[in-house]
Amino acid sequence: MRALITGAGGQLGLELIEGAPPDADLVALDRNTLDIADEGAVGDAVADHKPDVILNAAAYTAVDLAEEEFDRADAVNAAGPDFLRDAAAAGGARLIHVSTDFVFDGAASEPYGSDAVPAPQSVYAKTKLRGEMAVLENPGAVVIRTSRVYSRFGRNFVSSMLDLMRTRDELQVVDDQIGSPTSASGLAQVMWRFAGRSNLTGLWHWTDSGSCTWYEWACAIQAEALDRALLIRGVPIHPVSTADYPTSASRPAYSVLDCSRTIAALGLPQRPWREALSTMLDEMVAPPARPKPSADKA
Repeated sequence: MRALITGAGGQLGLELIEGAPPDADLVALDRNTLDIADEGAVGDAVADHKPDVILNAAAYTAVDLAEEEFDRADAVNAAGPDFLRDAAAAGGARLIHVSTDFVFDGAASEPYGSDAVPAPQSVYAKTKLRGEMAVLENPGAVVIRTSRVYSRFGRNFVSSMLDLMRTRDELQVVDDQIGSPTSASGLAQVMWRFAGRSNLTGLWHWTDSGSCTWYEWACAIQAEALDRALLIRGVPIHPVSTADYPTSASRPAYSVLDCSRTIAALGLPQRPWREALSTMLDEMVAPPARPKPSADKA
């Protein structure tokens, strides 16, 4: 299987490279070698590399900044997937795309199924919804909604919390927004499973199991990091409300995703989110020696 990975320099892209099947022939393109918002470049890349599958890990994820940078967020999150869909169709490639739990308004009190009606509340969420709708115009494509993705690579909530815990005397973290942390490593495994299952198409959900608030997640990060000497001291973490911590973009109060359909289709159980967090922090202490498939980054 020849696979083209877009956004290959980000946390999910790097996990896709590390977790690729041993026989995968990879073309890994980061944002410096392929801007998915450039229609011509997308078409040329797919025509030149002739992939069997395109794994789109490229996205504009600055949720608050998107309120000011609508054009760039829309170009990457909406137009880019549209261009990838057209290029994939022209080249006979299968497209697997990642979307977000933020497409929901958070008014629910039980996990959102993939058939739930989206109601995005921010620029970021609206551009992501447009992107998934564009991809799904190709009946053979796959869209996977996920949430709170993190990895030992790149910048994310875990790395940000660790930095703040090392430099601040105390923290305030929102305690009334509930979602499911998701290991990028586990998400990459799911994407590779879909890549090998051409009979599975359409819209799916995937996160690690369980849910928590940002505050609960921060407390778990600190406890697990102290156990591994990634932190030399603990700091007080105070729960605050969304109203006490205003942001430019609105975020859903509840965005847990129902992944039961994906579990049944792939035969792949979810990992509890705290177990997956522990594994990732272990990898920060001692990065695993994994055999890497060859990847053409040109």
